[in-house]
Amino acid sequence: MYITQKALSRRTVLRGMGTAAVALPFLESMTPALAAPTKSPVRLAFLYVPNGIMMKDWNPEVDYEGKFREFPRALKPLEGFKDDMLQLGNLTHNSGRALLDGAGDHGRCSGSYLTGIQVKKTTVDIKASISCYQIIANKIGSQTRFPSLELGMDDARQAGDCDSGYSCAYTNNLAWRSETQPLPPTLDPRVFFERLFGDGAILTPEERAQQAKDRQSILDFVTADTKKLQSSLGPTDKRKLDEYLSSIREVERQLEKAEKDNAHINPGMDKPYGVPADFAEHFKLLTDMMTIAFQSDMTRVMTFMVTHEGTSRAYREIGIPDGHHPCTHHQGKPDLIEKVSQINEYHTKQLAGFLAKLKATKEGDSNLLDNSMIIYGAGLSDGNRHLHEDLPTLLIGRGGGALKPGRRVVYRRETPMCNLHLTLMDRMGVPVENFGDASGSLDPASLS
Repeated sequence: MYITQKALSRRTVLRGMGTAAVALPFLESMTPALAAPTKSPVRLAFLYVPNGIMMKDWNPEVDYEGKFREFPRALKPLEGFKDDMLQLGNLTHNSGRALLDGAGDHGRCSGSYLTGIQVKKTTVDIKASISCYQIIANKIGSQTRFPSLELGMDDARQAGDCDSGYSCAYTNNLAWRSETQPLPPTLDPRVFFERLFGDGAILTPEERAQQAKDRQSILDFVTADTKKLQSSLGPTDKRKLDEYLSSIREVERQLEKAEKDNAHINPGMDKPYGVPADFAEHFKLLTDMMTIAFQSDMTRVMTFMVTHEGTSRAYREIGIPDGHHPCTHHQGKPDLIEKVSQINEYHTKQLAGFLAKLKATKEGDSNLLDNSMIIYGAGLSDGNRHLHEDLPTLLIGRGGGALKPGRRVVYRRETPMCNLHLTLMDRMGVPVENFGDASGSLDPASLS
């Protein structure tokens, strides 16, 4: 039997007419014969929810070893992932507190979430700091097509006063490239899709309309390359490629449906192109594409600002016409508390769908969730009192084997959130001595 040492390049893409290009997932044929199996890269994503959490619905019952017993209401949708997550208690962002700057907790908490510093109280000459994940992107980003990707679901202005003298740049962005340069999230699923699979060109409304009229599936453009590749693959790789291309086709189908549905909605204003009216549909579209971007190694670090800090978004799809932010200032009123609890649970229900997609995506002998670190949390704990301690934080996935999930870990009170950031940077192969207000990395034994 003749064994070749040649292997398919990890960076192979399917190319077609124009600028169409589809990156590939990890295939067995990307490992040379007789060579040691290639270790899958670790991916990191931060998913941020605003306005705090009803903490009475957050902390689960655990046994003496910290292993989960009963999940409370906000975590109920995640029960199927008990063995895939760590819940971290007592992490604090002191830099989110007033520290003599007065009101403006929403601007400070999102501004400090990934930077670990006290942002400057201003509406003009903004100043924050580089986000922890951007340090990672600067180090390993050259290995992927995109050093990082930033997503969100709330369209919001980037300038002016959004919270008691704090610039909108703080409340509406989670990511910062530098002290003065936020990285606004991509909101439109169609724009994100075209960025992943096209040349990223910015089109006028007229060009977009013509493109929609003439649109074909991205997969139709790469048919010849696909057939050529499939003819050289073994059965396992063929199946994996078929599943991957099917997931892209499904995203396209969802996009087309969303755009058709939106055409029948008249909100009395110009509707952002391609953004679904339904929250769950919007969330699923973006996270399906996040899965594809991770699976094909287009990037290894992402942020997803689910909705911006201080948002007054209503959730009519679950019977809540009231704004999210006003509800969190419930002052103990049971009806408002119930609405916040419903919103928190609705958010984690969407998260569960994303995790299921990651877990169902096979990668070598493991899956995409096992090779990821997904942080889900908020920059406030109690939204009614604007508390910045014991921040709700989930660390989901196994980080390529570096994490031992299935437990609640409670650290000393006032443990800096930046200790987690230092730990994550180290697990991503980018060790940093200091970051923000960190007092050191988290105890390795607590996570593994």
